Amino acid sequence: MYPHTKQLILKKMEEGFYPGVAVAFIKENQVETFTAGFAQVVPEKQLMTEDLLFDAASLTKVVATTSLVLRLLEDGKIELDQPLHKYLPEFENQTITLRHLLTHTSDIKTWIPNRDKLSQEELIAAYLKLEPGEQLGKEVKYTDAGTILLGLMLEEIYQETAVEIFQEQVLEPLGMMNSLFLPFPSKKIVPTEQLPSGEVLRGQTHDPKARVLAEHAGNAGLFIDLNDSITFVQMYLNKGKIRNGRFLEEETIDSLLQDHTPEKNGYRSLGWDLKKDVEDGHAILFHTGYTGTFFLIDIKTQEALIFLSNRVHPVDHRAEYLICRDEIVENFLKEKAVLPK
Repeated sequence: MYPHTKQLILKKMEEGFYPGVAVAFIKENQVETFTAGFAQVVPEKQLMTEDLLFDAASLTKVVATTSLVLRLLEDGKIELDQPLHKYLPEFENQTITLRHLLTHTSDIKTWIPNRDKLSQEELIAAYLKLEPGEQLGKEVKYTDAGTILLGLMLEEIYQETAVEIFQEQVLEPLGMMNSLFLPFPSKKIVPTEQLPSGEVLRGQTHDPKARVLAEHAGNAGLFIDLNDSITFVQMYLNKGKIRNGRFLEEETIDSLLQDHTPEKNGYRSLGWDLKKDVEDGHAILFHTGYTGTFFLIDIKTQEALIFLSNRVHPVDHRAEYLICRDEIVENFLKEKAVLPK
């Protein structure tokens, strides 16, 4: 379907940027999938297959947390420009709004002393005390803290843990029956990094904050396979429609295709990053996950690229991968512009 992009993805795998991949191309009602390489190389090799679950990392932000925030906005239960404190009274600051958190413009000061040594309770307490900097509302600075706080807000509203809410309100309605949170380690899960101790993370969230927050994490923790990724992305391409009704309103999806930063100068949507089409500059939804995952969704042309890799296995070479990832994204955007419509 997109032969040059497929060729590039395979080439980058052979060059060692990631051990294996599971990829889907979507063009209108057509879906083409392929897998290549290895799901695991340490301590033993395991071939990549379509049914394996990936640590989605920050794709959790858009699949779970953003999805629910958008539904609450539709229902009028929350408002974008109200302070988080209104819906999460335990959060002490009263100037950071939901818009700031969703667009990464809160300039929230995320440094927490001894963060990785804190208990779950201590870490949550530390997040509730965070304050913004002088660039509040003026500058995009991507953080995990925003969706961690939004996850805590969802718990306050629903009176359940974030993981219970995501399961009941997102995965089940969308029919994403393979995806899960807090799984047991198994051969069905693609492993991530090898720790200094020699242990290979498998079924444990790669992100250390989400590992501690566990059932309360809104920033990471989802494990997803290729099929469920396709289900989620097709919901967006169908402007919120699902098999048995609607998950999001069409107007909500349309509204995401614009800059939602407070000063309209950051080119970020609610929860999503935005890319520009190379032909006419229309907005394309984009989000990544630290472990080597991303979704690229062009609602206007009805095209999408789903990329799931295990690029942190067994070692995390982030800087090199980011260049590789951007090359793949750029190639796909150029290729889809020249292919017959």
